Amino acid sequence: MNTVRCESVSLFTLTPGGQQVANKLREHLPMECYCSEKYLQDGFKPFVDSFKNTLSQAFLRDSAIIVIGACGIVVRTIAPLLQDKFTDPAVLVIDEKGKHVISLLSGHVGGANELARYLSHLIDGTAVITTSTDVNQTCSFDLLAKQMCADTIDFRVATKTINQMLVSGKQVGIIVDPFLVNQLDFDIHSFDIRGLTIVNDETISQYSLDALIDVSMQSTRPNWSVPTFQLIPKRLVAGIGCRKGVEPDLLKSLFNSQLQALNIHPKALSIIGSIDVKRNEDAIVNLAKYYDVPFEVFSADELIQCADRFPHSDFVAKTVGVGAVSQPAAWLLSNGSLLGDTIKQQGITITYGVLN
Repeated sequence: MNTVRCESVSLFTLTPGGQQVANKLREHLPMECYCSEKYLQDGFKPFVDSFKNTLSQAFLRDSAIIVIGACGIVVRTIAPLLQDKFTDPAVLVIDEKGKHVISLLSGHVGGANELARYLSHLIDGTAVITTSTDVNQTCSFDLLAKQMCADTIDFRVATKTINQMLVSGKQVGIIVDPFLVNQLDFDIHSFDIRGLTIVNDETISQYSLDALIDVSMQSTRPNWSVPTFQLIPKRLVAGIGCRKGVEPDLLKSLFNSQLQALNIHPKALSIIGSIDVKRNEDAIVNLAKYYDVPFEVFSADELIQCADRFPHSDFVAKTVGVGAVSQPAAWLLSNGSLLGDTIKQQGITITYGVLN
């Protein structure tokens, strides 16, 4: 799976030779290119005050940083800015001849390893990758979570534990909830699972596992006899309609109660949706912030396109211009894959769906 992150990339060159390499890369990857004022040419911006200052700004802003130069100057510049492997951007260093593309920082979660492979292919260079799981040709828990768009209870502990086991030759199993396979066409083989042993309910007892990765959206899972780390794919969507000024605690309570009734883990939530007139509704906005998920709104015209599939309310139609809100919103967010029944209580409607 391609995990290259291209949301915001900055490239820095220190010499004219480095600019030649940069021009090859610019043809294939959108990026902002920076250089010294004395080497300024089309497609490049001058350093703001200095290389150090400009690189520091990019480190706090961008998803990936590429420097064509020496590792030492990059290390000395970014050292005071480092936080951790889960939040730092990808940092790559390329020598000015384009022979080596070094994944320097945030190889897995930041995507530096995959970006290094991609860039090295473009310039016919060699990707230099030093992360233990890659060197030992196994998958890694953090990259697997990224590929699945999944979360877990304690990401740091799970990543450290599973990755250390994999590079130490321990037997780590992976089991997939049948719901994901049967309802969402979830294919575990589409992810990097090198080094993992695939098991199911019937076969798990046949292996002497040191740990187990449990891939499931459910909040209640079996008590396996080995240390287990649940990977929770963020595939749940929620459409919400409510009366104006509904109490945030009431919405939060009803929302949580319905998740429990469906046995869905809260970390499975990926997005919340409603009608555009509710974009500033405190209860919904606060709920999205609480779960740290996007809040997407639809116009009445957009909801009308599928509203005839659901019960119509004259009051709702008179108020917002469409006879239903939560069901059409969930339908659009999930591409028509709804989950369970719509809850309607105290001026609130909530409809869940799942992403295939």
